[in-house]
Amino acid sequence: LVLTVMFSGLILVSLRLATRRELYIRRIAGLEAIDEALGRATEMGRPVLFVHGLADMSNISTIAAVNILGRVARRAAQYDTLLRVANVDPVVMSVSQETVKEAYLEAGRPDSYNPDNVFMAGTDQFSYSAAVEGIMVRERPAAHLIMGYFYAEALLLTETGATTGAIQIAGTDAYTQLPFLVTTCDYTLLGEELYAASAYLSREPKLLGSLKGQDAGKAILIVAILLGTLLSSVGVPQLARLLSAY
Repeated sequence: LVLTVMFSGLILVSLRLATRRELYIRRIAGLEAIDEALGRATEMGRPVLFVHGLADMSNISTIAAVNILGRVARRAAQYDTLLRVANVDPVVMSVSQETVKEAYLEAGRPDSYNPDNVFMAGTDQFSYSAAVEGIMVRERPAAHLIMGYFYAEALLLTETGATTGAIQIAGTDAYTQLPFLVTTCDYTLLGEELYAASAYLSREPKLLGSLKGQDAGKAILIVAILLGTLLSSVGVPQLARLLSAY
């Protein structure tokens, strides 16, 4: 209870600070490169391919990916760049269609939105991978944005994408797939960088404040763990006992 109240207080204080001044977030190269990738696609007259992972809308990485999709779609609408979104789950597809439609509306180009560009590529892991790889090879998108939770198909997608010469920006919290994405992609969002993307791209005070508050809470926990370990090592286990679950 004490920890919950303390962390909630940290987030509320950070939210208040965020409304008064801009909070600092370290630079994330993969997110900075999104504009570069969209600009390159616009100059080349080629589409941008956004690839969702295999998880459904209950997964936090999918929610984060949809948030990124909204920002990408708004910029694509401004540049008049074709955006294609491949889905494996019908609910994710419906949410993505509404997200892209709203982005085009906010950009003042509702007539440019085509729901057929947000489509179901397949409902099975490897049939989905094969369909997306076919799009990469046939349509030769200038940029691949690969966001969400991935399994064994991650390396299949990114290796194929790398052979086409496209800029590849990936993001996932699936730690088993991160080595493959780092190897085959130009930029990779590692773990929680995917969650921070919406706050980073939008610079919205509420999102920034929430993010900074959570970071402060994590810092306190790290200090408590290290201090408790040190004290326990020298025969003073009171802090470690205080933080125990029993």
